Amino acid sequence: MSKTKNNKKPLLPFHIIKAAADGDVEAINKVLKHYEGYITVLSTKQLYDDYGNIHLIVDNEMRRTLETTLIKKILQFDITDIA
Repeated sequence: MSKTKNNKKPLLPFHIIKAAADGDVEAINKVLKHYEGYITVLSTKQLYDDYGNIHLIVDNEMRRTLETTLIKKILQFDITDIA
């Protein structure tokens, strides 16, 4: 797995991306796992209590929406456009 200059996480291998685009459930799950942290960050909200203290919570509905959207985009991805 190769790393890009700005990313700490290695890139997903091409064969995983291709398998996910072809509908392989295991590969789709690997893609979801790869982006799990990013999705969690995007779905985290700040709530304030009566005393003004900040509480961070993960909005599970938002997280599921992001995961569903990613799955839809994976299945719509046309791998032949890359070559």
